[in-house]
Formats: sequence, structure tokens, C-alpha cells
Amino acid sequence: MQTSLYSPIKSEDPPAPQSPKCYGITGPISEDLPEEADLIQTKELVQSLTSYDVFEDNLELRHREEVLKRLEALYKEWLKEVCVRMNVPEAVTAKVGGKIFPFGSYHLGVHSKGADIDALCVGPGFIERKDFFTSFFEKLKAQKEVKDLRAIEEAFVPVIKMSFDGIEIDLVFAKLAQRSVPDNIDLLNENLLTNIDKFCIRSLNGYRVTEEILRLVPNIYNFRLALRAIKMWAKRRNIYSNMLGFLGGVYPNATASTLVIKFFKVYSMWEWPIPIRLRRVDDLHLNLPFWDPRVRPRDRYHLMPIITPSYPQQNTSFNVSPSTIAVITEEIERGHAITEEIQQKKVDWSKLFETPDFVEKYKHYILLKASSANTQQHLEWVGLVESKIRLLVGALERNVHISLAHVNQQSFTASTMGNNGEGMSTTWLIGLRFNTEQCKNTKIDLTSDLQSLSDTGMFFFFFKFTTNGNVVRHYKSYFYFVLLQSTAWLRAVRSTRRG
Repeated sequence: MQTSLYSPIKSEDPPAPQSPKCYGITGPISEDLPEEADLIQTKELVQSLTSYDVFEDNLELRHREEVLKRLEALYKEWLKEVCVRMNVPEAVTAKVGGKIFPFGSYHLGVHSKGADIDALCVGPGFIERKDFFTSFFEKLKAQKEVKDLRAIEEAFVPVIKMSFDGIEIDLVFAKLAQRSVPDNIDLLNENLLTNIDKFCIRSLNGYRVTEEILRLVPNIYNFRLALRAIKMWAKRRNIYSNMLGFLGGVYPNATASTLVIKFFKVYSMWEWPIPIRLRRVDDLHLNLPFWDPRVRPRDRYHLMPIITPSYPQQNTSFNVSPSTIAVITEEIERGHAITEEIQQKKVDWSKLFETPDFVEKYKHYILLKASSANTQQHLEWVGLVESKIRLLVGALERNVHISLAHVNQQSFTASTMGNNGEGMSTTWLIGLRFNTEQCKNTKIDLTSDLQSLSDTGMFFFFFKFTTNGNVVRHYKSYFYFVLLQSTAWLRAVRSTRRG
């Protein structure tokens, strides 16, 4: 059960240990109890977060809980329907069970207002994945509460996305090698990972990592408050990513404000690519991908490894690029300087959460636009485009004239008038920083960099910018051409899926 910041459920806090418990790989950095100044700083932090309206009230929290209960009831009902169609014995059908586990920010208790819910549907081994994406998909489609329903089976972690009674939901599926799924099943039991496919492993990982983090935290209340602050800082500074679910070091008695301050201090001094770990994870040799640079050469090239605390351990930041790490490092150093000023009472917490003006941050930009004929098509098209943007960033980073390519993670969506009625378009900005010395008296042509992404079948660019008076190639945008290409690409993907 999720609670607001102001009404914590006592059962969520871990019981007082009978003997000292070791959290993490090393011993505590400090076991000092908080002083009055720490408590005052935490109160001020809560007031600052409240002013940004990040906390849901109890009514909103109960609505989320009710949505999950209704979804789980539908899922269990569907499992029994599948059993009947398969002529499964009545005794097995009666006990088939089924369970939905929320994970991610919602399970951690740090979701923001209007945030989506990631949820894992667990079923017995005789249920086929294709059934989940067909008959369960159709069952969801028949519910009046469901809007914007779409299945993305080709994703790295296949997912059904939808809005259920106003709450955005991402559903993933995993089946276990057993005939039933009881309500009290413990998914951290590593024996459950045997005899299941890679897609099930990937789906299970989201919940297993989230639950492992909660079990490794000395004080859940303080952890949640600190993580809320760091998430909001990252979102407002335009660098939000999965890496921020991990707090290095252990301060079992520290207040939330102290945890935030220590976060910036520790990571401003961190020597990447030394990995961040919450605990050591043993390789169970189940033939699953396991992050280990001693064995897997490609793992040695990861720039900012942040390792999950459950088997099979993975690097959550495997896609961090040279540009990404430069931007994150710059922002963490800024955060460290500001939190030191907060400690000295020179500024308040709002300084940490100030938003940068992305349009003023760089001299040169790429404008990237994806357009579609209607809202339903656009949801799918934008997801595909977003998944390819990092390929463009990678291509730009390899250009000797570019030192940094920074994607503004806030996209802009608007209605457009197409030939067949109302269309939709989404626009992204990519800020560029050029190597000044190498750009002197040089014409810069990005044709090959852009072509590398166009080869994937996507054509949705237009740019216009100059550098030091030199014209960089100007790509014209033809809206109708973009619309045709996106429509054709989606049609091709759908025909491949049906085949």
C-alpha cells in the first residue's frame, strides 16, 4: 500500500534489528544521529517539495490502489478463461491464481502526480506470451475505463501501454515454471528464474530490482523523501534517468536532507567508470546476461556503470554516452555547490530545483520533428522515434567537430492540420557544442551523421543553424513527405508483427 509523505504506514518501516545489520558492501559511512539543524533542513526540504506539488493526496493514492485492484481482478479472470479454453483440469483452474506486482517509482513510493504505473503480470508456465498480447489485450480493449491501448511486442521488454480510468499503465508479462501463482509468492526467490525465457527474465527484473532496493534501505521514509528530491532535481535540470534510483553509501540514521547533500558530495567526487553497487551479486550461471567486465569485453566500455542489486545483475546506465556523462557530471557539480550553500544558509532548496533555459544553453541546435495523421498512430510513432534518438546522438558524437550533443528530454507535442483532418506532431531539440579549434575556417556538413539514422527507415529531420558564420547544411522539411514516411514505416512494422 502506498502512502503520502505525511501518513506513513508503520508496517513499511523495517523492524528494529536484534543485531547490527550490514547494508551494502561496506560498513556505514556514519552512524551519527541527526542534529537539530539536520531536522530543520529536512523540514525546509519538505516545504520546498510541497511547493512544487509533487505529493499526491490520499484520495489520489487510493485511486491508484483501486485501479491496480481492478486490473488484477481482470487479469485473474482472464487466466481462468484461458484455462477453460485450454481444457485445463478444474482443480488446476481453481488454484491458477495470478498476481500483478507494481514496480519502479510507484513501488518505491516516489512517484509524482500524474506519473504512470509500471506493473508486472505473473502467470503460470502453461500460459503463452502471445495470449497475453492477444486475448488479454482484447479483454482490456473491451473495458470502458481503458483508453489509448497499444501493444509494443518488439520492445526490449515487451509491454502493453494504456490509460486505465485516467492512470497511465505499462504492463509487462512473465510466466513461471509452475502451475499456479499464489498471492504470497516471493519473486526474489532465485529458484523461480530457472526454465524461463529471456523476455520473462527482463520483465521480472523491474520488480526484483525495486524490491531489492527497498530491502537494502535502512530507513525507507528518509530514502523516499531524499529520492523524491533527487528525482525532481534531475527532471527539472533535464537529466532524469534510471540511474537516479540508486544512492551510494550508507547513512542509516541520516535525515533526508543529509542524504541529498551526501548524494551530491559523493558523486561529485566519484571516479567513473568505477561501478556503483548496492551489494555483491553472485553469478548463478543460469546462462543469463550478467554484467561482468572481467568476462564480457563490451562491459569494459561502459562509461557510468550503475549495477542492479539482483540476479542477473545489469548496468542500468549502459546507454550513457560521452555527452550524457558530461552533462550529468556538470549538473552534479552544480548541485554539490548549491547544497553546500544550503548548509551554510546562503540559499534555500528552491535554488537546487531551478530549471535551466535549454534554448539559451547552447548556440546551435538540431530540431527534430515526428508527425502522424492521428492521435492513435502518433502514440506508436513517437515511441519508435524516441527509441532511435540515441542513435542520432551517437552518430553526432563521433563527428570530430562536435564535443557534445544534448537532447532536451522535454518534447513538445501539438496538433497539426493534415489532409485527412487533425494530425499530431512532436518536436525535440538537440543542443550542440562544437570543438572551437577544429571548427575554425571549416565548413561542417552533417549529412553522413543524419544519413546513418535515415537508413533505419525514419525520415523526420529538419535543421537550420550556423556556426561562426559558416553555414551548416540546411535540410528542408517537407511535412507531407514526413507524414508518408512515418505512416509507411508503421504499416511495415504492423505487417511484420502479423506475419
